[in-house]
Order: sequence, then structure tokens, then C-alpha cells
Amino acid sequence: SMNHTKVMEFVLLGLAKNRHLEIILFLFLLIAYLLILLGNITVIIITLVNNFLQTPVYCFLRNFALLEITFTSTFIPSTLYSLLTERKMISVPGCFFEMLFFYYLGTCTLFHLAVMSLDRYVAICHPLHYTVIMNSRFCLQLILACWALSFLLMFPPTIMTVQLPFCGPNVMNHFYCDTSLLLQLSCKGTGFIEELMFITLIIILPGTFIVTVFSYGCIIITIFHIPSSAGRKKAFSTCSAHLIVVMVFYSTCIYRYICPTQRGGQDSDKVLSFFFSVLTQMLNPYIYALRNKQVKQTLKENMLK
Repeated sequence: SMNHTKVMEFVLLGLAKNRHLEIILFLFLLIAYLLILLGNITVIIITLVNNFLQTPVYCFLRNFALLEITFTSTFIPSTLYSLLTERKMISVPGCFFEMLFFYYLGTCTLFHLAVMSLDRYVAICHPLHYTVIMNSRFCLQLILACWALSFLLMFPPTIMTVQLPFCGPNVMNHFYCDTSLLLQLSCKGTGFIEELMFITLIIILPGTFIVTVFSYGCIIITIFHIPSSAGRKKAFSTCSAHLIVVMVFYSTCIYRYICPTQRGGQDSDKVLSFFFSVLTQMLNPYIYALRNKQVKQTLKENMLK
């Protein structure tokens, strides 16, 4: 069906139409991307070189950091280039590759968040069984399951979207290649793909959200039973920071992709997408890892050396 494609390029309208606003957004997005890279690369290096950080929780954090780097790198560099040069065009193959990796890595992020919440649940609610349950083999199996399950769930609808013919128009009101917008531009019926995508997202988003919220709910209940007030305050501070990031991430994702009245293409869609794809990714390494006492101590020691 690619041989019958008449559209050779898509037009991504980007984050703004005003040139001055584009320059401001370019600077903000560049700083955000550098913070994402710096924070996650620091997490990967620190957890690799320090023998004291070879525990399951840091293994999950290291893989999560790698996932964040690859996920944001699928669309932020091209968005920065578009903001700087005012070039809004993206080739059809480039758009398809961006879409495939964006949804695959984004889905993997959701599964990793759920797995990390389960890890914290076992560590805090069942500390005596933690080392037995979260052994290195089981951790590796969980990480591989996240990558494999994300691929199995997202590959069929996205590859079916890639095979659709596009005969024009070719304009998308977004800053990355979005599946819902691509389906609207196809000159062939997309009802089956839309239903398949909706079912897939119903499985992924609410499913991982329930696991994550349940885990943190049990953790909060356990925290209230900590006898030390200082211990309760410290544990609740960490848990609440995680919950805030998770709630922002999931609420924007669910409203953007599952809300039945949303067909895509509105400016509000870009704002929601910017929240879960950029802002939460910028905060994650600092909320999940770099606030950790052991990580900060290790980082301080390495900087002194």
C-alpha cells in the first residue's frame, strides 16, 4: 500500500504559530531536553559504577532512565529543529518511524511505572520477603516483560496504520506524528484500526494505572503505621512526590487518548501531550532517583573524587 501513497510529506504545525513564541518554546524545550539527558545519564552512570547501588530498585531506575532517554529522543530533536528553522515538513517514512517508536516506548514507560510501584510495595509492605521475591532473575524477567508486552500490544495497530494509503490533506495540528491524526488523514476506512487502538489503550492505561495506584495506596497505609513521626514524614514525602508525577502523567494520557469526545487536532491536545511527554519526563529522574539519599551520597562522593 506504500506504493499507492500520494502524500510524500506531512506538515506538523508544531507547538505555536507565533515566531517569537516559537523561539521561547525552543529555549524552554532545549533546557528541558538537556535536563532529561543530564538527569537520566547521571542515574545510569551512578547506578552502574557503585557497588552499593546494585539492588533491584536501582536496576529498575537504570532501565527507566534509559527508556526516558530513548522515548524523548524520538520526537524532541525534530521538534527543536522545527522550532528553530520553521521547517514543518516531515517525510512519510520519518513520520511512521517516529510514531512507531513514540507509542512503543511510551507504552513501555507505563509498564515500567507499574513495575517500579510494585517493587516499592514489596519493599515497604513486605520488607522481610523483599530479597526473596525481588531477586535479580525476577527483576530481569519483569524488565524484559515490559519491553516484550509493549511491543506485542502496540505493534499490530501501529503497523496497520503505517500500511494505510494517504491521498491528502497532509496537515497535522501537532508537534509529533500522532496516530489518531494520521487515521483522520487516511483516504481509506480506519474503523477497525481505531477500535483496535482503543481496546489496546483501555488495556494499557487503566490497567497499569490501577496497579500503580493500588501499590501506592498500600504503601501509604503502611506508612501511617510507622511509629516514628520523622520516618512517616520522610516516607510520605517521597511517596507523595511519586504520586503527583504519576497522576499528572496518567490523567493527561487518559484524557488525551481515551476520552470518547476527543478526535484529536485541537490545540488542547498539544498541551496535554506536552505535559506527559516532556514535563513529567523532565521531573522523573529527579523525583525517582536523584532525591534518594543513597544516590545523592554516591554522587557527592564521586564528585569529590
